[in-house]
Amino acid sequence: MQRLRSLIDEILPHAESRIWHAHPVWFLDGNPIVGYSQLKDGVRLMFWSGQSFSTAGLAPSGKFKAAERLYRDSAEIDDGLVRAWLGESRNTQWDYKNIVKRRGRLERIC
Repeated sequence: MQRLRSLIDEILPHAESRIWHAHPVWFLDGNPIVGYSQLKDGVRLMFWSGQSFSTAGLAPSGKFKAAERLYRDSAEIDDGLVRAWLGESRNTQWDYKNIVKRRGRLERIC
């Protein structure tokens, strides 16, 4: 997981990182962008707006625009692919922080 943290910190140096729902998550302008969690069978890398990325390789997750990638071994991590997703995460953001205020309507802010 240190490898993922290093990549995220390198590509998103201005993102705020904090523990959110017991997992490390990075935020831009108050919106969750990327995070990861340790699972029984591996590590899940999650992008909250990942379903809107043009770079392939993520699986849809949840009912909004999130997408994820499960790594069972650190050797599976493709640094170039993770960098591409992180680059897209800066420019493709859905407005999650205001979703409750807008009665469940999700809007794109970037």
